[in-house]
Amino acid sequence: MLSRVKSITVAKLNLIADIHANLPALEAVLDELPRAKTIHLGDVVGYNPYPREVIELLREKRIASVLGNHDHAVVTGDTSWFNPVAARAIEWTREQLGDEELAYLASLPLEIKNEVYAVHGSPRRKLEEYVYPDYPEEVLSAFLKLASRAVLAMGHTHIPFSRKLRGTLIVNPGSVGQPRDGDARASFACIDLATLEVEIVRVEYDISRVAKDILRAGLPAILAQRLYEGY
Repeated sequence: MLSRVKSITVAKLNLIADIHANLPALEAVLDELPRAKTIHLGDVVGYNPYPREVIELLREKRIASVLGNHDHAVVTGDTSWFNPVAARAIEWTREQLGDEELAYLASLPLEIKNEVYAVHGSPRRKLEEYVYPDYPEEVLSAFLKLASRAVLAMGHTHIPFSRKLRGTLIVNPGSVGQPRDGDARASFACIDLATLEVEIVRVEYDISRVAKDILRAGLPAILAQRLYEGY
C-alpha cells in the first residue's frame, strides 16, 4: 500500500488538505472552488464526526487524494505515535467505517505526480514530516530536487503558506477541517500553473454545527473548542 503512485493530468489546479472528516467545511469550500482540477493532500478523516460522508463526497466529486497519517492510522489501527485525543478520534473513526470506506482509504497513494508533486508530509517523509513556512531554504531546495516538479504541494501542518524558490513554487493550502493558524475559517489554495501564482482563500462555515456533532458523537470536547479558535 505504501509504495503506490497515482498519476493524473491537470491544467489549473485547486489544492485542499486536511479535511479531517469535517463535512460542513468541505461543502463550503467546494462551493467556492474555481472550476479546475482539485487535489486533496491527505487526512480525509480524523478529529471530526463525518468520516463516511466526507469519503462519499470526495468519491462523488472524483477528487484525487494522497494518503495522510490519520488515514493510514485508521486503516492500520496503529495509533502509537498519536496523542490521546487524536488516537481516540482515530479509534472512533474506525468504529464508524465499513469495509468499503476502509478500502478507499487503503487505496490512497503516498504521492501524486503530474505537473505538480503532491504529498501529505514531505518528499522525504511522506506521512510524518511537518514542513512549516520558516523551513530553511536549503531543505526546501532538497525537497524540490526529490519532487522534480515546478510545484511542490504539501499538507499536514494545517498552516497555509507559499514560497517561490528560483522559478519553483512550494505551497501548503492550509486545512479545510481544522485550521491551526489562528483563523477558524476553512482554507484552500488556487494555483495558476502557467505563472505559478497562488491564492490562499478562506471560507466561513457552520462551526457550531460541527462542534455540537462532535460532542454528540462522544469525541473529546477539545476537538469542538479548537475549531472556534482556529487551532
